Amino acid sequence: MPSSQSPPSSNGTTWLVTPDQMRALDHRTIEEAKIPGVSLMERAGTGVVAHLLQYYGPLNGKHVVVFCGKGNNGGDGFVVARLIQSKGALVQVILLTPYQELSKDAKTMYRRFKKKAQPSQILLQPHAEKLQAVTLNAHLVIDALLGTGLSSSVRAPYIAPIESMNASHAYTVAVDIPSGLDGKTGAIFGTAIKADLTVTLGCQKVGLYVGDAIDQVGHIELVDIGIPHTFVNEMHPHTQLLTQQSIRSLIPLRSASSHKGTFGHVGIIAGSPGKAGAPALTALGALRSGTGLVTVATPATILPIVESKLLEVMTLALPETLEHLIGMEARPVLIQFCQNKSALAFGPGMGVSSSTTKLLSHLLPQTEAPCVLDADALNNLTSNLEVFSTMKSPPILTPHPGEMARLLKTHSPKTINEDRISVAKTFATQHRVILVLKGANTVIANPQGQIAICPTGNPGMASAGMGDVLTGMIAGLLAQGLPAWDAARVGVYVHGLAGDLAALSTGETSLIASDLISAIPQALSKTLSK
Repeated sequence: MPSSQSPPSSNGTTWLVTPDQMRALDHRTIEEAKIPGVSLMERAGTGVVAHLLQYYGPLNGKHVVVFCGKGNNGGDGFVVARLIQSKGALVQVILLTPYQELSKDAKTMYRRFKKKAQPSQILLQPHAEKLQAVTLNAHLVIDALLGTGLSSSVRAPYIAPIESMNASHAYTVAVDIPSGLDGKTGAIFGTAIKADLTVTLGCQKVGLYVGDAIDQVGHIELVDIGIPHTFVNEMHPHTQLLTQQSIRSLIPLRSASSHKGTFGHVGIIAGSPGKAGAPALTALGALRSGTGLVTVATPATILPIVESKLLEVMTLALPETLEHLIGMEARPVLIQFCQNKSALAFGPGMGVSSSTTKLLSHLLPQTEAPCVLDADALNNLTSNLEVFSTMKSPPILTPHPGEMARLLKTHSPKTINEDRISVAKTFATQHRVILVLKGANTVIANPQGQIAICPTGNPGMASAGMGDVLTGMIAGLLAQGLPAWDAARVGVYVHGLAGDLAALSTGETSLIASDLISAIPQALSKTLSK
């Protein structure tokens, strides 16, 4: 789902805003920057048409139906209708409310369109059968019905237009946000437009990147309508969208005099019978992220299998429990093992047992190196969440929704996905961790309540081993000296981009974790390019 960047702040950060914040920014721009609302609307419509031409192509002779509501979203739609008519499109406007009920600026744009249109081009509140007939043969439909102002279930007269657009085979463009979506949570309010392209206005909206919206928005593009950057920064937003620009500056540079010790030593504590691939994938992820040295500590029983998968990695055979798991028997060895590591990764394929839980509960508070806790490290600690806040530096936790639900006990994976930002933020602040809540548009939260959302990645990455690679990549970045918040953001972004690049050659259906590992070098190069 490609997306353009919001106007960045002075440090290159792309902020995501809520509908309330966007309304405040619009108001301040009109009142303080003295940019009239109709000028903002004209810029919005012009930008929508520019992106429409970019994605769809020439409009000459194309039948385009523009659905306009009564608010400023509808006003943007009138601008779009007028401009695409000037480019040769055969335009029909569906108006969902009488002229008298339009907002002030929407009335202005309606009059401008009407001057260029025939009376037959404007249909006022047509019945459902007429809507279906109009959209049946349309090449494009433009959704300018509700915008971000919606706060409750879609009601008449908007239900029928949304259903007719969704039933159409036309290319669908949503202005600002698909009608029916919550601009804050991405939830569907009863029914919502499923767009091929969403052109959002002013700033990127939080609700475009989470919840149900992920399947509704299509490609996302932004129109800069002239909101001053200082206004955005002074609002002190907490949610950012990861972009190439923001990530590029965080990736550590390599001096000519570097050697393998320069880039740190990652220790990986992982593996159990039947899961020897997990530590191997983690190790390769760490190496591909640029760390200098990697050692895998794993149960002695599976050590030969792990070694057979790795050429560039050192290993350590651990004393094991009767079930061949990592338990208290390994504590003395692991205390020494952890002492000289630049970063540590615990959990991939580790298995769950009372002895493993006891080991982690004793070992983690003593560990000096920054840590990534994934998979079974988390599953072992579901009854001892207090251990996270006792660690010497905030650990990075990388749960998928199922593991997150097990940590919280009061949630299911479904409820986790319905409110990912709130879940991640609350857990990170309460337990003093950096939380990487994996899934479509991975959400990252830190103890200060900051949120980052990653737009890279694709459905093909929903396969075994992808999380193990991510754990290794983040640990490798920690070992190179990145602060935990930076390592988590860089690792997630580059991991997703590597998956996107790998999918270009394998396709999403056939994508496996080793394909992603092979694409990490290209992903890093692409991120660093200007």
